[in-house]
Amino acid sequence: MPGRIDAWTHIFPKAYFEKLQTVASATGPLKRWLKLTSLYDLDHRFRLMDGFEGYRQLLTPSMPAIEDLADGQAAVDLMRLMNDGLAELVARHPDRFPAFAAALALHDVDAALAEIDRADRNGAVGFQLCTHMRGTPLDDPRFEPVFAEIARRGLVIWLHPIRGPTPDYPTETKSRYEIWWAFGWPYDSSAAMARLVFSGLFDRHPDLKIITHHMGAMIPYFEGRIVQGWDLEMGARTPPADAALLPGPLKRKAQDYFKMFFADTALSGAVGATRCGLEYFGADKVVFASDFPFDAEGGSYLVRETIRALDALELPDAVRRRIDAGNISALIAATKAR
Repeated sequence: MPGRIDAWTHIFPKAYFEKLQTVASATGPLKRWLKLTSLYDLDHRFRLMDGFEGYRQLLTPSMPAIEDLADGQAAVDLMRLMNDGLAELVARHPDRFPAFAAALALHDVDAALAEIDRADRNGAVGFQLCTHMRGTPLDDPRFEPVFAEIARRGLVIWLHPIRGPTPDYPTETKSRYEIWWAFGWPYDSSAAMARLVFSGLFDRHPDLKIITHHMGAMIPYFEGRIVQGWDLEMGARTPPADAALLPGPLKRKAQDYFKMFFADTALSGAVGATRCGLEYFGADKVVFASDFPFDAEGGSYLVRETIRALDALELPDAVRRRIDAGNISALIAATKAR
């Protein structure tokens, strides 16, 4: 089916949204989500989608992260409720939603492993993971079974940044001017990618597919620093007493591992950044995504501006088709062909 598949769009299934309102404050962390009607109102969402010809959406869970909402069995129940809702939406509206990435809370690794199996059997093509779990990095050894199981099943990871208004300077208590979002989220993604790379994740699981939000964050722009600092001079800035902070032996150069990630076009319409990311990752590793519906228009702005940015690059037709739908369709098809 021709057209465009938006590979990273957030949603609240109806039952999950109703439950969410009982566990999060509508005047606090949930306030913004309540105002984004297209997050939970399908009719409104469909009207916005209809403004773009041939436009479909792969569904991913919306923030806030389940890890930040609940603990124990309550977190497991929210995870299952979200994933059941996503599966139902895809089953009811396959012409709108060709696939979904399921939620995965990492409080309880055994529960997460059980949910990988359950969601896989219910049609998930992968899982959205946040870049840390309440401050614990993803390369913590306790999470390795999760990555191993996703890799074993040939499923995909959507890596989503997460950071609240934690301070930018140690003398302050909170980040000012929403720096934590504008610059903090790209840093969060980049740090998580580096931790996964230097933990040897891709040596253990060379076929693992990870889609990074916002075009790989800082990685494409800092290619030179990656090559100089990590491929040519790793350890030059670390005293012998801190040698344990350096990575163990790896099979490839750092640059090679970073280029194993996939990236999306969710850059709020920035043409230069889109060009930079596309040149870095290559046309076969970039998927169209907008981050719908997180803008003042309920999603239309991000979709429209992302399309405009790609149009401005005047890409060859074959390249554009791969980005618009071909690459994500291939990832979806690979999970279905297992």
